[in-house]
Amino acid sequence: MGEQGQGEGRGGEEQRFGDGEYVVVRRHGYVAELVLDRPKAMNAMSADMARAVTGACAALAVDAEVRAVVLTSTHERAFCVGADLKERNGLSDAELVAQRPISRGAYTAVLELPMPTVAAVHGFALGGGYELALSCDVIVADRTAVVGLPEVSVGVIPGGGGTQLLPRRVGSARAAELVFTARRVEAEEARELGLVDILVDRGHDREEALALATRIAANSPVGLRAAKRALRLGHGLDLRTGLEVEDAAWRTVALSPDRVEGVAAFNEKRPPRWQ
Repeated sequence: MGEQGQGEGRGGEEQRFGDGEYVVVRRHGYVAELVLDRPKAMNAMSADMARAVTGACAALAVDAEVRAVVLTSTHERAFCVGADLKERNGLSDAELVAQRPISRGAYTAVLELPMPTVAAVHGFALGGGYELALSCDVIVADRTAVVGLPEVSVGVIPGGGGTQLLPRRVGSARAAELVFTARRVEAEEARELGLVDILVDRGHDREEALALATRIAANSPVGLRAAKRALRLGHGLDLRTGLEVEDAAWRTVALSPDRVEGVAAFNEKRPPRWQ
């Protein structure tokens, strides 16, 4: 895992959330890999899978040893194809409304993870699948990736944060064009438009995402969480208010043992030993 301080965190552990499939959490030292594992349905987001994602994120959020999270998929041709429309086809209006907090909770759980998150996308990442990626801080995609928010083509709208997260990435006009046309965007154009951040060769999305997360995890755990908080809370605010958000986050780090250790390690020309 590289130089991350004393110890390497827990490694090689695996925990499953859901009945035999849905979500697996694997540990790579201080990096946690959150694996979408519903291969028979190309990781379509059923109610049970949404519960599994929410449960996994709740466990990760309170794990002090996790410094970064990578969201991956076991399916060869898809990251996640979005909502499970076969399941929803049999729902009454009342059942659909009752399911809404369950599905929404999964996207919120990913979005609100306190540590940096990286999505590793290949194949189809459509609708709710792309919204899971949008909920992460950085999106790594390989050249097979196809992303988009096609919900209006089936009579709904993006419901996992897409109408809010996409404009923050690409601007309101570009987001409107993509949502209104429901079009699918292939990897090269997705990178050009800013729909994904890093484009890698076919089959290397997971490898690159884990490597990036490892580099992230080498830094101060307190600093990483505070920086993410400042980035997220300050976005969209006027500059003066945003700077106050940054100052509040700075104070949580400045008065922490991580600041003391980081400064000492710099002056002693050694890797920091984060607590």
